[in-house]
Amino acid sequence: MASFPYNPKSLCADEFINHEEILETLAYADEHAHDIELCRSILDKARTNLHPSNDHGAIITHREASVLLACDDPAINAEIKKLAHDIKHAYYGNRIVLFAPLYLSNYCVNGCLYCPYHAKNREIPRRKLTQDEIRAEVIALQDMGHKRLAIEAGEDPKHNPIEYILESMNTIYSIKHKNGAIRRVNVNIAATTVDEYRMLKEAEIGTYILFQETYHKESYQRLHPTGPKSDYNWHTEAMDRAMEGGIDDVGLGVLFGLEGYRYEFAGLLMHAEHLEAVHGVGPHTISVPRVKPAMDINPDEFDNGIPDEMFEKLIALIRISVPYTGMIISTRESQTVREHALQYGISQISGGSRTSVGGYVEEQRPHDTEQFDVSDQRTLDEVISWLLDNNHIPSFCTACYRAGRTGDRFMSFCKNGEILNFCHPNALITLAEYLSDYATPETKSKGMKIIQQELQKVENPKTKELAKTYIDNIVSGIGRDYRF
Repeated sequence: MASFPYNPKSLCADEFINHEEILETLAYADEHAHDIELCRSILDKARTNLHPSNDHGAIITHREASVLLACDDPAINAEIKKLAHDIKHAYYGNRIVLFAPLYLSNYCVNGCLYCPYHAKNREIPRRKLTQDEIRAEVIALQDMGHKRLAIEAGEDPKHNPIEYILESMNTIYSIKHKNGAIRRVNVNIAATTVDEYRMLKEAEIGTYILFQETYHKESYQRLHPTGPKSDYNWHTEAMDRAMEGGIDDVGLGVLFGLEGYRYEFAGLLMHAEHLEAVHGVGPHTISVPRVKPAMDINPDEFDNGIPDEMFEKLIALIRISVPYTGMIISTRESQTVREHALQYGISQISGGSRTSVGGYVEEQRPHDTEQFDVSDQRTLDEVISWLLDNNHIPSFCTACYRAGRTGDRFMSFCKNGEILNFCHPNALITLAEYLSDYATPETKSKGMKIIQQELQKVENPKTKELAKTYIDNIVSGIGRDYRF
């Protein structure tokens, strides 16, 4: 592997995700893994983010975070998890944002070895939704209560050109079924050009999401032998092009299990540091998927799997290291894993998900076009009820995106602690919408009681009274779509 200088401000992937820097980081972490005094000093530095009222605290570096990851001291690990829990609550309170994936097409020209959509898979039925089929899927999602979607499509210039994605976004936003509406469409498609990112911005994209899969260049090239995605630098530099195209909310993620988790963790944090250094805006979200079973895919063939306990520590350390980011865990993970992850920093989850093309209109979950097995198969209402039982506020809020609180403006509110003044009442308002329009009687009764309890915690008297009025209007059917 060629040698490059480490430079977080560079626009070259080999320099801002620098292989030698990662190896030196891992060696440094090994050397200091048992230095309890150093570990505590790093935690003390991170602890300054517990009170972001004036400005965000000191962000720990990828090297410092890697020391904590390497440390196996039980007391330090307990401190890490507690601090992650407390930092998440300091920034976002107890609200958990909900969304659903919407798979538009599984046509793909790439050869990714870990994905059933790879071009050589002749067993999977290929399907691309028409606009009428998208309407049916969106109505089904609205009837569940969803307001936020993440659209997914394989990379195929013939079947899934940018024009198809843009038309699909327009279709999704246009549908207003009963009291339903999709208010934010996030987009997870392959790396593309600045011009096409501009088109996505003009189409009112929410967050542009692109998983790196792995930051280890040699492993990346081995796992992506064919197709446009095989170009590591083109893929890794995509977020810079997206931001050049005007998209200021971007979402990172690695597919844990493809490469050693310590290498991936360092690379992920270096990517976040790079975005901050170049654009002044870190990742709006970070996702933490793990390799899971799927058609033609056996996770056991990848020998870098992570046990649940270490997975939870990774989540906690990402929260500590990137305190402002939204952290996402999907239905790839079981109810138990998700329940633990919510305690250590996760702030967004999917619910009632189907990972197949056209799956939401089917009474039974179809398996033949799934991208991965869904571990948490509960309905959205069951997920809402579970969140309420665990002292979380389910939120369908999309207010920041629609009020222009994106990019550096969102980050400024988040880093100084003001975002919670929006998140908390908006979560209660959107929960009231869900409970009034879609919830089972049991969930509605439980949720309305919690809303009344949580309203008392809104500190600003004017905000509290206005939130009460909005919620009363929702319950009585006078109005919808209120926000701060």
